[in-house]
Amino acid sequence: MFGDVVMGIPHSKFEEKLGALKAAKGVSQDTALTAFDLKELVVEYKNVYLETKGEQFPSDPKKQLYLAVLAVFNSWDSPRAVKYRSINQITGLKGTAVNIQCMVFGNMGETSGTGVLFTRNPSTGEKKLYGEFLINAQGEDVVAGIRTPQDLDAMKQSMPEAYKELVENCSILESHYKDMMDIEFTVQESRLWMLQCRAGKRTGKGAIKIAVDMVNEGLININSAIKMVEPGHLDQLLHPQFENPSAYKEKVVATGLPASPGAAVGQIVFSAEDAEAWHAQGKVVILVRTETSPEDVGGMHAATGILTARGGMTSHAAVVARGWGKCCVSGCSEIRVNDADKVVVIGDKVIHEGDWLSLNGSTGEVIMGKQPLSPPALSGDMGIFMAWVDEIRKLKVMANADTPADAATARNNGAEGIGLCRTEHMFFASDERIKAVRQMIMAVTTEQREKALKLLLPYQRSDFEGIFRAMDGLPVTIRLLDPPLHEFLPEGNIEDIVAELVLDTGMTEDEVFSRIEKLSEVNPMLGFRGCRLGISYPELTEMQVRAIFEAAISMSNQGVRVFPEIMVPLVGTLQELGHQSSLIRKVAEKVFSGMGASISYKIGTMIEIPRAALVADEIAEQAEFFSFGTNDLTQMTFGYSRDDVGKFLPIYLSKGLLQSDPFEVLDQKGVGQLIKIATERGKRARPDLKVGICGEHGGEPSSVAFFAEAGLDYVSCSPFRVPIARLAAAQVAV
Repeated sequence: MFGDVVMGIPHSKFEEKLGALKAAKGVSQDTALTAFDLKELVVEYKNVYLETKGEQFPSDPKKQLYLAVLAVFNSWDSPRAVKYRSINQITGLKGTAVNIQCMVFGNMGETSGTGVLFTRNPSTGEKKLYGEFLINAQGEDVVAGIRTPQDLDAMKQSMPEAYKELVENCSILESHYKDMMDIEFTVQESRLWMLQCRAGKRTGKGAIKIAVDMVNEGLININSAIKMVEPGHLDQLLHPQFENPSAYKEKVVATGLPASPGAAVGQIVFSAEDAEAWHAQGKVVILVRTETSPEDVGGMHAATGILTARGGMTSHAAVVARGWGKCCVSGCSEIRVNDADKVVVIGDKVIHEGDWLSLNGSTGEVIMGKQPLSPPALSGDMGIFMAWVDEIRKLKVMANADTPADAATARNNGAEGIGLCRTEHMFFASDERIKAVRQMIMAVTTEQREKALKLLLPYQRSDFEGIFRAMDGLPVTIRLLDPPLHEFLPEGNIEDIVAELVLDTGMTEDEVFSRIEKLSEVNPMLGFRGCRLGISYPELTEMQVRAIFEAAISMSNQGVRVFPEIMVPLVGTLQELGHQSSLIRKVAEKVFSGMGASISYKIGTMIEIPRAALVADEIAEQAEFFSFGTNDLTQMTFGYSRDDVGKFLPIYLSKGLLQSDPFEVLDQKGVGQLIKIATERGKRARPDLKVGICGEHGGEPSSVAFFAEAGLDYVSCSPFRVPIARLAAAQVAV
């Protein structure tokens, strides 16, 4: 351990010597080696040290201690430590401390041992000691996954008195800390020593059950339970499970320990570096290792699942996987990993890098191929816990949804309405729709545009009907067309684009070339998009609004309660919103008159331009609601192009120039101040102004907390992040 951790000598070099000695002596367990054998091994280890470092192993204890202290300090800047802090968003710390203390020894014979346990099952939350134990061993043997340990019940049989005392101590510690505890202990010659305890890492399922059970046991109150569960825990529970576990039974090729629950399906890789590289390419991977070490954290985080040949339920792979909600099967002794050839051998099967594999972290099953998954359900303890969350939170949570299916998912996850329906996404639903959009874009005259828009009207109306039906009784905020028109043109070679548009529109090649040239922009994200489209082409706004109101009345006539809210994008001045607002109301009057019915509706705007935030009191004269589009607001406030930020943002983050990606975590000092200013000025001008946020930050916990404190009425996020936003809103209320 000194050679590996302190001096940086590869652990494998020592393992080779130990493996060779066991083979020579004809034993499989370390403990079967005699004292004479171990003396022989020490000589081999010292030779490894000498060959690698070019000097004798330091026999002076003070020198050993000095080098060990330096190793701890230096570990702070090691690549794995930097990666770990980055993954877990740990910032602002100056370094690590070193504790020096006396040791007790678990390797002093059959009356000694060592173990790691959790006071409750960290995977399921069951109220039962969950841990592992090794007789005649040190703690590193358990956690490093070098030896596969025994279940804690083995200690109950071999050391009953120490086990009884351990159980009593666990009860005392859990009652004191009011949490599930992670405990390390050693037994030295029948005497129990408690080494350390801390709040235990747990899966999402375990976190929810532990929180609910502890409330039922009277150990904690509901507020404490809500603080105990992390948003990331809910994220795990929202991951899919296997569609039908009984259907793949014939494809199970091995079974290991169910170290971290859930389902994982991916292409296998054999190194942390490959896992990160493949993940960066958009591939879903499973990391297969003989055993994992702290150096693998980057690859473990990038992988969707982890499979190891060695290690127990409290090994490095198991503990890290549970903390991150990664599916993990550990201690799968049936597999043989060949890193050099990038293959894993299971029985007579050879599985190569890139082959598909499925893991069931709840059963330990390793399954060949790509098995189908199904979405999770919010029920049982999860349902109880989320009911508590909803009782406490004040901030409403809505969803970004563009289709009836997304709307239904959002509602099932507890959304209180749709905060953003992006109409442009509907245009890509079929070839017929996109062809009609391109005819509209290519149109030179108003008549040509209106002809193309008539083709789109029934599609839009049908989509809105489906969404209104799914959100019966809840508000639906629909954003009018926002992106630059060039996004609707085919990508690829210009000749291919022109040929396709000639077929779709009936125009000549020269006419198409001319039209594309007129549409081209130097900076399209700051160009002809948003409300500028509707102002330049009023017939576009008219078509979309007509579709909304006709769908709303149609659904209302069928008994569906409809509450449409029409959002005008990219407004920077009161005049822009006034133009579109007037047009929307005129269309509403025509539709209501023609259909002999009417409904109530709201008109608002998306605040995504800094100027709009600063003149929010003026804009509130026309707007009945604000929805902050924090993606564009961040882009324009920082002056960072979202399309190009990847070229320099990683450098900024690595150098500490930014603490986090501002497109993921809201910049509270800058962008956040604009949100506060706009909210205060808008509500001062219109006290009943409804204010929310619909950017990507709507599902990020620390950002949600800021929005709640800033006085917003709601956040809107993706359907699958709705429960996370609900919890974050409750935690800030607590």
